[in-house]
Amino acid sequence: MSWTSLCDLSELEEGGGKYVEIGGFQLAVFLNKGKVYVTDNTCPHAGGSLSGGVIQDDCVVCPWHAWPFRLDNGQLRDMPGCAITTYKSRVVEPADRPKIVQANLPIF
Repeated sequence: MSWTSLCDLSELEEGGGKYVEIGGFQLAVFLNKGKVYVTDNTCPHAGGSLSGGVIQDDCVVCPWHAWPFRLDNGQLRDMPGCAITTYKSRVVEPADRPKIVQANLPIF
């Protein structure tokens, strides 16, 4: 695993998602209640882009068919066993630079 920079924290909006593609990963980055979450971007149901979804009750809701996935562990809220991949995330504060969102991704 390797900590990889994804975007500036200022690029995220509370309750919304941002699409990031890096090193072959298609990711959705969310800011919910001041905390950053990183998941795979693709809904396993029909391939919807989760970064375009809304956050409700600590879940990202797929914009295509409203499947709600928990941000903390990726589980489909009403169907244990169905999940998206989540990645550990952190915000780093380099001196004299904006705060940066990073995710711990498999080495690529």
